[in-house]
Amino acid sequence: MKFNLFLPTGFGADFAAFSDPAQAAERVIQLAQTAEAVGFSEVWLPDHLQTIPPSAGYLFEAWTLLTAIARETTTVRVGQLVTGNGYRNPALQAKMASTLDALSAGRLTFGIGAGWYQPDYDAFGYEFPAAGQRLRELREAVQVIQSLWTEEVTNFSGEFYTAKNAYAEPKGVQEPRIPMMIAGGGEKVTLRIVAEFADACNLMTSPAEIERKLRILRRHADEVGRDLDSIRVTATTAALLSGSDEEAQGQLHPGMGAFYAGDFASYLLYGTAETVQARVKAYEKAGVDELVVGFHHSTDPDAIREFAEVIGL
Repeated sequence: MKFNLFLPTGFGADFAAFSDPAQAAERVIQLAQTAEAVGFSEVWLPDHLQTIPPSAGYLFEAWTLLTAIARETTTVRVGQLVTGNGYRNPALQAKMASTLDALSAGRLTFGIGAGWYQPDYDAFGYEFPAAGQRLRELREAVQVIQSLWTEEVTNFSGEFYTAKNAYAEPKGVQEPRIPMMIAGGGEKVTLRIVAEFADACNLMTSPAEIERKLRILRRHADEVGRDLDSIRVTATTAALLSGSDEEAQGQLHPGMGAFYAGDFASYLLYGTAETVQARVKAYEKAGVDELVVGFHHSTDPDAIREFAEVIGL
């Protein structure tokens, strides 16, 4: 199993201790460089426009920051976890992605999702339709994006999006195209979209639930004629190493339940080195190919180094 780093952008008030935005942005780049140096395979940024809860705290735009990270690293892959489909026209997203893939010499994984955080939409004047419509929009968007990456010219006429004689060169560096990760665990629609179009998925739940959702994803994949092994399975978790499990888990906040399902204290990587090692193995046993780790002390490079040492990177 590979390990990825979930980088801060300020969504969770990560930069409360910073009074200089340039220094805060530079810290994110340093975190990515640290991850590269210790052996993480990929770094990911969330894509949000307002902090949670909304505040005047620093919050960096994901695509701009990820481009800077790509230019300040050399081997680690980069991606969004995930870009919100409703924030940008999908044809424009395809162009942005192909440009970033070229700038990173072929290190981009394009992450996309239907979007969920309504304050982002409200603050910036975007429509926030019901979940069913957002998922239909996502399904159309990934088709537009993938067509622009693979076809000489794209024509698309859907319920929500159109493209007319659209050219998109360059198409990036990677062959046959930039890989796409679709995040979300909705069992009827989201995992079906994953089965149809994605090169990777992302789940944020317990190892037991991941195992169950992968059985559902396998059924969807069988129905559309795909091998589940062709879909890279990633899972997002959070980590805090400590001298005792009680000390670490005492730092867990009930609000984390908005992101992690069920009894998250029983499976997040909060605890001693032995506890963290055992929980990492549980993710691996569940079928996770890559574990995306966000750190409790999200702006501390030492947290990355300590974790890498504990898991033997």
